[in-house]
Amino acid sequence: QVQLVESGGGLVQAGGSLRLSCAPSGNTTRINTMGWYRQAPGKQRELVAGLASGGSTNYSSSVKGRFTISRTGPKNTVYLQMSSLKPLDTAVYYCNAQESRPYGLTYDYWGQGTQVTVSS
Repeated sequence: QVQLVESGGGLVQAGGSLRLSCAPSGNTTRINTMGWYRQAPGKQRELVAGLASGGSTNYSSSVKGRFTISRTGPKNTVYLQMSSLKPLDTAVYYCNAQESRPYGLTYDYWGQGTQVTVSS
């Protein structure tokens, strides 16, 4: 089992910055990818940024150049630095950890979510 504890959300004005943190605990030995998703009211959850264990990253086109995903070590805290925030970035942000399972399967763990609100 893996637990993900998020922090860092809040209210910020457009153009401002926030940093989200996600601290994994438990048996993290089979975690291969971590990332951040978000879900705005009435919309589906979408990938914001992903970080593979080898260090490669990927970003949604809507946040590329404004958000940066990073980590302190292979299985340690993952951060999402968000800059030049826009009202459209308002959403609940969820940390995700993907675990490798036998036979090529994977399992997703989710954090509890943290609210990010960007005012205009």
